[in-house]
Amino acid sequence: MHDEGTDLDRAVAFTRAAVDSDVTAVLGPTSSTHRDAMLPICAAARIPLLYATDYEGGACSRYLFCYSAIPDHYLPSLVETLTAGSDDFAMVGADYSWPRTIGARLRRDLNARGCRLLHEEYVPVGAGDMADVVTRAVDCGAGAVVMALMGSDGQDFIRRFAALDRRPQLAVIAFNENYMTGLAPSMTEGIITALPFLESLQAPEARDFVSRQRAMFGAHAVVSYFAESHYGLLMFLRHALESAGSDDSESVIDAMGDVTLTIGHGPVTLRAADHHMVLNMLVAQAQSGRLVATRDVGPVSPPNQCGVRTLLRGEDVQPRHVSG
Repeated sequence: MHDEGTDLDRAVAFTRAAVDSDVTAVLGPTSSTHRDAMLPICAAARIPLLYATDYEGGACSRYLFCYSAIPDHYLPSLVETLTAGSDDFAMVGADYSWPRTIGARLRRDLNARGCRLLHEEYVPVGAGDMADVVTRAVDCGAGAVVMALMGSDGQDFIRRFAALDRRPQLAVIAFNENYMTGLAPSMTEGIITALPFLESLQAPEARDFVSRQRAMFGAHAVVSYFAESHYGLLMFLRHALESAGSDDSESVIDAMGDVTLTIGHGPVTLRAADHHMVLNMLVAQAQSGRLVATRDVGPVSPPNQCGVRTLLRGEDVQPRHVSG
C-alpha cells in the first residue's frame, strides 16, 4: 500500500513498482489525470486497474474497471429534482475534464426542458478564495446553482454561499459525508445531491457495511460512498479470483464482467461490455448535519462507455477514451 499524496509522479512511480512486483491488480487512483497516467502502465503489463472514484465517463480499456458514478448515473435525477423548483441555473466547477463534462451535459439537459443556464464558470483547481465566484453565480439571477468544485475550494464555496442573505437552491456534485467534515450543519443545510450510497441508509446491507467499517476504523469513522465503491471493487476482484480459480490476470479479467453483488446498497452489476457499473442511485439532501435520502431512484444503467469496442483478450493494450 502506498500514499501518493495526490502527486502524479509518485502515483506513476508506485504503479510501476507494483507492476514490477507481479501484483494481480492495482487499486486506487482518485482523479482522471492519475488514472490516465497509470492505466497505460497497467495495460502494458496486462494487469487490471481498479478505479472507484466519480469521473466524467468514456474511459475504455480491457484493463480498467470502474466502480464509478458518471454523469449519466446522477444528472438525470438531479436535473429532474432541481427543475421542479427553478427554470434558471448557474454552474460553477473546477477547470478540469470532469466538471466541464458535467457542465456540457447540464446545459444540454436544461435546454431539453426549456430551462436556462444563465452563468457557467470554471476556476483553476486550488484557486482558494471563492467570494467573487459565489457572487457571480448568485447575481446572475439563477434559482439554482450547481457546483462541482473539489476539496478546499468546494468547502470555501459552501461557507461563503451559506453567508448570503439570498440563497438559491444549491446542488453539489459528488457531495458526501466526507465533504461535510469541517462544515457546520447550518452551512450545508438544504444542499441537494445524487449518489449511489449513504451512511444513513437503513437497508440491512448498508447498516452491516457501516457497522463493519466502524468496527475496523472506530465508532466515529465517516463511511461515504467512496468507502463503499473501493470496497465493492475489492469484492468483485475476490469473486473473480474465486471463479477463475487462478490469479492469472487475463482469467481474472474475464471472470469480473457481468457479475452482480450486493455491497452497501442493493444488488449492483459490473458489466462485461465496458467494465462500468449499474448502480442504485439516490437523491439526497443535507438535513441537520446529515445526508438523508429524499428519493430512491433505483438502478441506473448508463450507455456503454466503450461504444462499439469490445474488451476481449488480445485487444490493443493502448487505452482509449470514448466521447459521449
